[in-house]
Amino acid sequence: MKARLLGAAALLAGDSKADRVVPPSGFTARLTVFTSAAMAFLAVFALALSLATGRLADRWSDQLARSSTVRISAPEDQMPIQEAAVLEVLRTTPGVADARLMSRAEQAALLEPWFGPDLPIETLPIPSLVEVIESEAGFDPDGLRLRLAAEAPGAVLDDHTRWRRPLVEAAGRLRAFGLIAIGLIALSTAAMITLAANAALAANARVIGVLRLVGAQDSYIARAFVRRFTNRTLSGATVGTVAGLIAIMFLPAADEQGGFLTGLGFQGWHWLWPLAIPPLAAITAFWATRLAAIRTLRGLT
Repeated sequence: MKARLLGAAALLAGDSKADRVVPPSGFTARLTVFTSAAMAFLAVFALALSLATGRLADRWSDQLARSSTVRISAPEDQMPIQEAAVLEVLRTTPGVADARLMSRAEQAALLEPWFGPDLPIETLPIPSLVEVIESEAGFDPDGLRLRLAAEAPGAVLDDHTRWRRPLVEAAGRLRAFGLIAIGLIALSTAAMITLAANAALAANARVIGVLRLVGAQDSYIARAFVRRFTNRTLSGATVGTVAGLIAIMFLPAADEQGGFLTGLGFQGWHWLWPLAIPPLAAITAFWATRLAAIRTLRGLT
């Protein structure tokens, strides 16, 4: 293990004579640096998207799981009796932290996005709504439904399960898409670096031939290309990561009203995750260049 670490350190430290094999400038150098910087920049946002959707899924699941609604439908003269019966059942139900009858103004606010602000809610037979907040222990929804059916036949419990599951699944899929995007970015980086390495090897075919004549081994030549392209990728990815983090800092802060769009960023120790992007990009460049160099050198005769 120690020998491998020393070998990796020697590879990154470089050999000034061997580095002459690789052109210090030109389109391959610019392409490698630009590609690694651009891909690292995109990787920061893909990582932020994945982490933000993960937090969103947890928040939605927690909020909807802790909230339920009881809908009361009854004749107008029976409505006060049904409402009182429902509130009494909820008050004596283990796991219910709070229960309150929503006012007509609150119900009108819920209907306003669909029917507008001038809806004559007083003249419509709209059911009463009771907001139920669960405790950490939670309540038994099946048992509560049975009690409501016995005490208030017009009451129906909605524990938001049908609303919670699609939202949580959607957030989970967005998180998976973010991880897939990171994987595609890594593959694209490897492909571009491979093309740049092949171009550099082809452009230096004569130099490689001369080196072989004087006794240079293919492993020596390959290490020069691997070292140069790995360092270029590391520097470009570092610049792209820093630029991505600065851009993330300028995004709006998390806000309850803004929802998901204002929560796209890193929180707490998640700010450490992007620091792994430059080393991972360098590792990707190392293997991509090494495979490309070995394959191309075998084809050069």
